[in-house]
Amino acid sequence: MSATQVKINVPGNHLMVGLLGTQDELLRLVETSFPDSTVHVRGNEITVEGEHAEQIGRLFEELVTLLQAGHVLESTGVSRSIEMIKADERPSEVLTAEVLRSARGRSIRPKSSGQKRYIDAIRKNVVTFGIGPAGTGKSWLAVAMAVQALQSKQVERIILTRPAVEAGERLGFLPGDLMAKVDPYLRPLYDALYDMVEPDGAQRLLERGTVEVAPLAFMRGRTLNDSFIILDEAQNTTPEQMKMFLTRIGFNSKVVVTGDMTQVDVQGGRSGLVGLQHVLTGIEGLGFVHLTSRDVVRHRIVQDIVDAYTTAEDAVARSDGDGPRRTAERGPGG
Repeated sequence: MSATQVKINVPGNHLMVGLLGTQDELLRLVETSFPDSTVHVRGNEITVEGEHAEQIGRLFEELVTLLQAGHVLESTGVSRSIEMIKADERPSEVLTAEVLRSARGRSIRPKSSGQKRYIDAIRKNVVTFGIGPAGTGKSWLAVAMAVQALQSKQVERIILTRPAVEAGERLGFLPGDLMAKVDPYLRPLYDALYDMVEPDGAQRLLERGTVEVAPLAFMRGRTLNDSFIILDEAQNTTPEQMKMFLTRIGFNSKVVVTGDMTQVDVQGGRSGLVGLQHVLTGIEGLGFVHLTSRDVVRHRIVQDIVDAYTTAEDAVARSDGDGPRRTAERGPGG
């Protein structure tokens, strides 16, 4: 990429303040991310010189568009925007796509291009599989889409379910009836629901059965019509449970299945998600979205942890793959 110069004229001093950040902290973030280029600010004009001048120019144009749409820029969002620009994506298309306005008045939007693909797939398909590591918003966005569908009367109820991986003898030692025993497994789904709907409203939805939160075992034998159904932690289903669940889908229903293949706890490791994409490929109205560490929206350290585990697991896989070949080369008694 040859060195070049790009100039951006920002329309208004108020936008410049939001664009550069307090004491130019956002400007410094951009400069740090593109160390081979220089950025000069004079009044409302930004001049960029260097190898990645065109990318930085597009970045500033996208950030101005976000500011004009009412966004408040902060370092985390700018960092994600930089990653999108480097991947030839448009932050303004991703970060302005509102899913829902929560009970607290907070706008719920995708925060990465992967999350945008995820919500687009949910809108398009009858069944969507969201596969990815912790912190990528799989369950949270699915619940937001479910609440939006309920509020717009696209469905009549929401069903939130997940497998209780210790539903055998260990669960039996916990006090209370069955629902009390599985409640700890369902708590993350309750938390997401209460984040979208005010507590009193959420409680009324649960009491009326408009929102049902239940362990996966409760789905057997049912036909689920006019429902938005979320199966969470699906990596902990068995193949038999997954088939049972997917065949519960009735008319005018939408299903989202979330899972993290790095956290399989099901006994024997027989996950209902393993190999499923190969089995279901080609079915109309069904899609898979794979999220990565780039889509982690928790603290930056979570993304680093996910990357570290992925690197370690890849190294182990390569080592295991080399093992049999080395043994064969040594021959008998080697």
